[in-house]
Amino acid sequence: MEKNEIRLQKYLAECGIASRRKAEEYIQEGKVQVNGKAVTELGVKINPEKDIVYFNNKKVAKQNENIYILLNKPIGYVTTTKDQFNRETVLDLIKGINKRIVPVGRLDMYTSGALILTNDGDFTYKVTHPSHEITKTYVATLRGIITNEEIEKLKSGVEIEDYLTRPAKVKILKTDTEKNISRIEITIHEGKNRQVRKMCEAIGRNVMALHRSKIGNIGVKDLKIGEWRYLSSTEIKSIIIV
Repeated sequence: MEKNEIRLQKYLAECGIASRRKAEEYIQEGKVQVNGKAVTELGVKINPEKDIVYFNNKKVAKQNENIYILLNKPIGYVTTTKDQFNRETVLDLIKGINKRIVPVGRLDMYTSGALILTNDGDFTYKVTHPSHEITKTYVATLRGIITNEEIEKLKSGVEIEDYLTRPAKVKILKTDTEKNISRIEITIHEGKNRQVRKMCEAIGRNVMALHRSKIGNIGVKDLKIGEWRYLSSTEIKSIIIV
């Protein structure tokens, strides 16, 4: 083995293509080529100084530095790098970045709030995989006046489709009998598709508005909707060392 050799999936993660686990899937799906030949077996090692790697027929190059951006996502933008229906994506809001970055996880088109974008595949895996238990905090505006019994159901776990959610932190922020609405804060560390909306539906409440206020301890209180900033080294470490 040559001194500079590393596993192919590790190299892809360092280039910001995907997390190591996702990179392994790409390799097995035949989406990765080394020196012009498709590689489908795991365990392959490459020398970045000599070997040329392609992903989806595009040359892969290691980024000189990792980028970590926090965006306060507005409603109406899709969380993807390219949309097949030509809708505006979150990348349309990030200007002046000449490196390939991708969203960490997803917020649906009608949810606003905290979204991280990066070129660090391992960081993406750390944030999105439930085994690392990185919390996500949401503020949900619900139709009707929520009861303490409903709050306890959300806390202990509710069934959504064929899945029982894990215990969550939930508290009532506001109730307005005149407008017939409730506002609650709910903190989870899972990442099921539209999970908070489905949890509220499971207790018979429709979500009128949903905003993710925090990822871990990283919040968007200091950002206006549509604005973004770089994460500080302290914020990055707060995720990485969890």
